[in-house]
Amino acid sequence: MKYQYWLSNIPGVGCKTIHRLLGQAGSAEEIYFLKKEQLEKLSGLSDRQVHAITDRKKNWNLEEKYAALGESGISFLSCEMESYPKQLRNIVDAPYSLYIKGKMPDFSKRRVAVVGARMCSEYGKKMAEQIGEKLAFCGAEVLSGMARGIDAYGHIGALKAGGNTYAVLGCGVNICYPRTNQKLYEDILSHGGIISEYPPETEPIAQLFPARNRIISALSDVVVIVEAKERSGSLITADFALEQGKDIYAVPGRVTDSLSMGCNNLIRQGAGIINSVEDFVKDLELYACNDTTQENFNKLLLEKDESLVYACLSLRPKSMEELLKKTGFAMPQMADILQRLIQKDFITESFKNYYIRKI
Repeated sequence: MKYQYWLSNIPGVGCKTIHRLLGQAGSAEEIYFLKKEQLEKLSGLSDRQVHAITDRKKNWNLEEKYAALGESGISFLSCEMESYPKQLRNIVDAPYSLYIKGKMPDFSKRRVAVVGARMCSEYGKKMAEQIGEKLAFCGAEVLSGMARGIDAYGHIGALKAGGNTYAVLGCGVNICYPRTNQKLYEDILSHGGIISEYPPETEPIAQLFPARNRIISALSDVVVIVEAKERSGSLITADFALEQGKDIYAVPGRVTDSLSMGCNNLIRQGAGIINSVEDFVKDLELYACNDTTQENFNKLLLEKDESLVYACLSLRPKSMEELLKKTGFAMPQMADILQRLIQKDFITESFKNYYIRKI
């Protein structure tokens, strides 16, 4: 394994080149012991890459570096190992190696990726959180990229339900990116894992992030896009998912919103539509939670006036004025009912005097 770790840490030698080398030399160990003249005879290697490989042998203490990795608490997998996930083996540009902090997804469970825009709307945040929470409550595992916005809220929803969630990063697993997600990073480590194809200490740079999307989709059974512009990184994940034969679902949005264009286009092209979180989990055949959900709902014993107001709400924010018109209640009575529903965790105030259902 130490030779595989060495091979995955050579600057300028990416997974495509490594796979070509393995096809000719057989294994990381055999590549390690090739002389410079032998490396130069291999096809597909530039002079610069030959120099990088030979330099890494001279200036990289193999035993010391491998021992340090073990002490760091970071696990290492390569495609030369039997434990490497079969879900990744046959994808285009399969990563040669994975670094894991925490644990890998449980492949005996349903796994769903929840991804979307970084600069998302309040509606998008609520939907991502509710989808993540409902999936985790039903026993599925949630994957995403821990980016700001939709990714983060998908993770947050899963954690809220006490489920497992996993983040695939475009940097080393020992680096929290973005820094503002430090608490989320720590929570994910406690209830799942952080995964990357890049060695520890790899800094987050823009060109590394699109490639990680192929890993998110490959490790998942289903990919959900919550909000995406017409040209969006989330649509890269959707493209990878299509290429890998995965099911894609999208959350629809207003046709006038730029954040909805990517999702609405996916739906027009045949993606599944999420117009109800309950129906979505049924589509995934995650039925086990439905009776429990109803039981928990009944335990809260909503009063008649609370049930009436709750029935008027949906996943889109509704104003106090709309609710007053629909129910005929007076303002003080409505304010009291809404406050009770918030306390019982049935609804939330998305912004001042606008209310939205929770799961």
